[in-house]
Amino acid sequence: MSLRVDTPGRTASVRRFGPATRWVHRTTAVLMGVCVVTAACLYVPQLAELVGRRELVVRVHEWAGLALPVPVLAGLVSRAFRADLGFLNRFGPHDRVWLRAALRRDKRRSSRPAGKFNAGQKIYAAWIAGATLVMLGTGLIMWFTHLTPLVWRTSATFVHDWLALTIGIVLAGHIGMALGDPEARRGMRTGEVSREWAEREHSVWRRSAPREER
Repeated sequence: MSLRVDTPGRTASVRRFGPATRWVHRTTAVLMGVCVVTAACLYVPQLAELVGRRELVVRVHEWAGLALPVPVLAGLVSRAFRADLGFLNRFGPHDRVWLRAALRRDKRRSSRPAGKFNAGQKIYAAWIAGATLVMLGTGLIMWFTHLTPLVWRTSATFVHDWLALTIGIVLAGHIGMALGDPEARRGMRTGEVSREWAEREHSVWRRSAPREER
């Protein structure tokens, strides 16, 4: 983690995300947004009537869904992105402390130690990654109808539809959390956050980053 001291009167900034991580996040967000919007146009009668051209909407939905894993796979070329994935996939003792505090609704920052990603973000990332793979698999079964028996297609449709609704709700929560934290949005937008925010929200990362950088 690098520290950049700005001009007098401005807050010192900490480097949080590199270009590859920000690109993967933005591209995935766009593709996920397309999937959600087109799904709504397919399943909400009022939107279906307003948009029309159902066949085109279906094709856009299918191809956006197929493309969802591409940004992450492309991002693996970046060493910095692979490092971020490592932080995101690794749970430590401080994550258990964070979860216990969250379950107790203890909002004191001292009781919620977090690494580069807090435990809630790690659980969200794991869940959305798994849900995306299930959606991709069930979507392919629904797309290539001639390759699977009817009972498979019926089951895939059921899982796909209800999981899509769940994803919509979870994404709404994710966006709501982001809207409530301008500094976190700044980190994903510019790659930098204030040192004060980093020390308050991600104290474990703030302390261990110099060792990680070496």
